[in-house]
Amino acid sequence: MCGIVGYIGPQPVVPVIIEGLRRLEYRGYDSAGIAVAGGPEGLALRRAPGKLRNLENVIADLPLHGSFGIGHTRWATHGRPTEENAHPHRDGTGTLVVVHNGIVENYLTLKPPSSPRATSSSPRPTPRSSPTSSKTS
Repeated sequence: MCGIVGYIGPQPVVPVIIEGLRRLEYRGYDSAGIAVAGGPEGLALRRAPGKLRNLENVIADLPLHGSFGIGHTRWATHGRPTEENAHPHRDGTGTLVVVHNGIVENYLTLKPPSSPRATSSSPRPTPRSSPTSSKTS
């Protein structure tokens, strides 16, 4: 089962998020990651397959600092437990990260047609209106 921890505040962000992820270890996971912003690197990511200590080792080798961030532990329901599949995921511009729990079943609707992984034979379902969209009569 996945877990998400976020923090904004005056304390160093990495130890707060790592401690939050540590408290979620009992839920089970196979990879972990963290995204931190508000520091000298801008938006920085660190991810690792396996146990939380693997992520801590990555952070020890490549420290990151900031004032806010988000962490995630992942249980692989789709895709192998690898660094590439670990969350957070960065968008194509590198300015946005996302974590989620569960399966994004409408990923084809969300993926732009020019995405490198999209092909001309990839089905493009018709987007449905979301519950938050409004119609005018």
